[in-house]
Amino acid sequence: MAVSLLAREVSDLCLGKPALKSLSLTATVTEVVFALKNSDENFLSVWSCEHTGKTNKEHRGNCEEDGGDTGECKCVGKVSMVDVICYLCKDENLLSPSDALKAPVSALLPEIPGMVVHVEPTSSLLDAIDLILQGAKNLVVPIKTRYSSSSRRKQHQKLSINSPTIHNGQEFCWLTQEDIIRFFLGSIGLFAPLPALSIDTLGIISTEFVTIDYHSPAISELEAISASLADENSVAVIDSDGIFIGELSPFTLACCDESVAAAITTLSSGDLMAYIDCGGPPEYLVKLVMARLKGRGLEAMLQEFTDSSCYSSTSSCHSHSSSSSSDEESGSSTPVSALQRPGKYSRSTSYSARMVRRAEAIVCHPKSSLVAVMFQAIAHRVNYVWVIEHDCSLVGIVRFCDMLKVFRESLEDMA
Repeated sequence: MAVSLLAREVSDLCLGKPALKSLSLTATVTEVVFALKNSDENFLSVWSCEHTGKTNKEHRGNCEEDGGDTGECKCVGKVSMVDVICYLCKDENLLSPSDALKAPVSALLPEIPGMVVHVEPTSSLLDAIDLILQGAKNLVVPIKTRYSSSSRRKQHQKLSINSPTIHNGQEFCWLTQEDIIRFFLGSIGLFAPLPALSIDTLGIISTEFVTIDYHSPAISELEAISASLADENSVAVIDSDGIFIGELSPFTLACCDESVAAAITTLSSGDLMAYIDCGGPPEYLVKLVMARLKGRGLEAMLQEFTDSSCYSSTSSCHSHSSSSSSDEESGSSTPVSALQRPGKYSRSTSYSARMVRRAEAIVCHPKSSLVAVMFQAIAHRVNYVWVIEHDCSLVGIVRFCDMLKVFRESLEDMA
């Protein structure tokens, strides 16, 4: 059985995964916002396609196979609403957000090489883990289905903003840290006694994380929020005594719309936590944001904030926690519903589809077992779990990448 794990290929972990939906590198930020608001997913891939005798005509990120056309199609990154929100919060964009929305999507992509890597379906599981441990966040894998010329033409006739990426007659999918951890859970008994050991014993509790005081302006940690998206972790919110209160999570912010940029600009971290909670922002916070925008002379941002609220709609918001299915909340009717975007919550219920998560943080204790923490993270669709003591003082954070290091070493011992 251990040998079978070592023999696994990347394609084995991609069975049943949906094809990537994408944007072209020529898309604007406005087009990114529109695509995200009409997508089931929190992230969209961004592609650069360089073909002789052909140009990218649309921002859909699709290109047809043509016998006389040669060139390279490459996924160069991924974008989410968090990228848009952090971009709009920059000083140079606050005075004229409408102009900022006209910028190309490249303005949203982090300048961090190697975050997205193309791999072959025949690459080994160990190779995939090594790439992730070297810094890759998403592996782009071809799906072993090729379109014939006739079926490809039919597919292109049906293309929309949410169409899957088709490059040279082939679709692609993401392979993520979560996919590999989920795969290991399916064979967790092979790693005994490792899964039963505590995360403290395994030494995988990291103390490298960013904190912000509950009363501090949220904008003061804008760079940390942006970095946490790239690192797939979060920013801890603590009080003056170091007690863990909650988090500013990119996984939660990704379920919001661009109007949250106004909230980050004007609210404290504690108020922002309440603003982005799944029930929708309280009316008093909406009024506070509007008043502070006006007081700071940010009329353009205020107008964008007001316009965005005109298109918000009331819809139910569900926790994706398996342990809190009885604690689901319905969206409240407020002037601005930052978490309620049309077409967001009634789509596919598979684990790879968009899931809206509550703003409350997921925590464990130093003596929690590895397998327990794995189940927690998978159930809540996050790549990390905060570690606290019984008095709620913050100890550290356990991330999927730390878990993968442990499994990688165990696989080496099996070989």
